[in-house]
Amino acid sequence: MLSTQFVPGAPNWIDLGTPDLEAVSAFYGGLFGWRAESYGPEAGGYGAFRLDGKSVAGVGPLTEEGAETAWTVYFHTPDADATAKSVEQAGGTVRFPPMDVFSEGRMAGFTDPGGAQFAAWQPREHPGLQLVNDPGSLCWTELHTPEPDSSRDFYRTVFGWQAEDMPFAGTTYTVLRLAGGGQEASFGGIMPLAPPAGVRAHWLPYFEVEDCDTTATRSEALGGSIALHPVEAEGVGRFARLTDPCGADFAVITSAPRS
Repeated sequence: MLSTQFVPGAPNWIDLGTPDLEAVSAFYGGLFGWRAESYGPEAGGYGAFRLDGKSVAGVGPLTEEGAETAWTVYFHTPDADATAKSVEQAGGTVRFPPMDVFSEGRMAGFTDPGGAQFAAWQPREHPGLQLVNDPGSLCWTELHTPEPDSSRDFYRTVFGWQAEDMPFAGTTYTVLRLAGGGQEASFGGIMPLAPPAGVRAHWLPYFEVEDCDTTATRSEALGGSIALHPVEAEGVGRFARLTDPCGADFAVITSAPRS
């Protein structure tokens, strides 16, 4: 379960790189009730999505050469430079090296050996997300990769994550937990991917919603599309995979009541 009491290896930020800030602001505003807030001209167009005054995500223009619109998941690190070295030693790639973001923190971008992009955030004045698990906020992160076994090893080396395999929908799903934690420390999973043409490994964010079916229908009315129509997973909840008007994939879920 996600928390805003961030510890090393935990998801602590998420942002959307997009070619059309106005279009996605209208889309996510209508879908989740988010309000876009710019960090000012010195931030190069970057800002935050807020829900009830709390930061639930970041949003900004595409800045990396060849970048495609997508959500990026950030994981907490106490030392971004050490994490960058660990990524390289474990077989990953540093897309952009550690850099200071004003006095807010230090960040770096990476690609894992399977091709999935992710980032690390070393907080200073800005600790990260202010709301998780509630409707309209991040509640789960999921790695879709053609190399689940090597991905487990890579992230265990970089972040110390623990992993547990379990059967799901005719395949093996790997639940990820923070180092030293039990079931309550679960924050994400690994889903095997047999990619068709044009689909690459990626991290998929899940946002909690009160009604998955209603949210999926609303996404189409707002100019998005449904990549996977709502399905039920026993003991997990009802979820769907959606695409925003600019092509960024994400998922929504109405989680099953916790016992």
